[in-house]
Amino acid sequence: MFLWDKSYNLKGFWYYILGSFILILFSTIGQIPLLFFIDYDSVSIDTTSVDLLNTIPSNLRLFLIMISFVAVLPALWLVVKKLHDLPIMSILSGRKSIDYKRILFSFCLWGSLVSFMVITGYFISPDNYEINFKIKEFLILLIIAVCLIPIQTSVEEIVFRGYLMQGFGYWFNSRFMALFMSCTVFGLLHIANPEVAQLGNGFIFIYLIGSFILGITVLMDDGLELVLGFHAANNLFIALLLTSDWTAIQTESVLKDISDPTFGIYDILTGAILYPAVLYIFSRKYSWTNWKEKLFSRVR
Repeated sequence: MFLWDKSYNLKGFWYYILGSFILILFSTIGQIPLLFFIDYDSVSIDTTSVDLLNTIPSNLRLFLIMISFVAVLPALWLVVKKLHDLPIMSILSGRKSIDYKRILFSFCLWGSLVSFMVITGYFISPDNYEINFKIKEFLILLIIAVCLIPIQTSVEEIVFRGYLMQGFGYWFNSRFMALFMSCTVFGLLHIANPEVAQLGNGFIFIYLIGSFILGITVLMDDGLELVLGFHAANNLFIALLLTSDWTAIQTESVLKDISDPTFGIYDILTGAILYPAVLYIFSRKYSWTNWKEKLFSRVR
């Protein structure tokens, strides 16, 4: 197992606490440029952080938000190589090198499903959408999204389902606890997203289900490749195809959802059917076996 290879001299969990602090520090530093573009004249007592961010033009806002994730990349190298004295592959994959075919397959699979859901939703309920396409703004969005969103999603996956999963597993000496802790933390971090405020606390379970599906994928496939492709496709295609006034990141996408936010059938289908279906497809394509051992056995 790449996270707990017997040849690795893993250090105590306090090193992972320190490493997490370093990652958060670099991420915070990466967010500083945002402060220079906010229109502070619009600040009032009722102004939220999302409202402040929305004073920045959408393409510039997306670029500045993504830059904070780019800032984490050198921190990851510093933490893994220098603090833990481990190879970078220790939190990436159990294979000798990154399997880009896995990334591409996962990206195409989930990207196709996301596109199908958005297009189907538009044709079923066209009154809930308006055409938001503006060629100049969209082309700028396309460049920013293609270049930076895969970095954002990769950083999140490497930190939570690579680095922290390794730390939790070694601390609890349990693959299940590594899965449970890392995926729960990742899912609950989204509780502050405006989508949860608009759709209700029940929507956090969609994040949690998706988080656990990806965590299981990592443990069963012995690497991050499939989740890297999945997460990149999810954020990239949504950013390009659909936006609304109440989502965490608003973009110059092709369509804009103008309906009242509701926790509806598409959310339920995604959590209850599509996520498990993708897991099943992965398991069949890559012939996963020994589920009990890979998900519930001890680390050492």
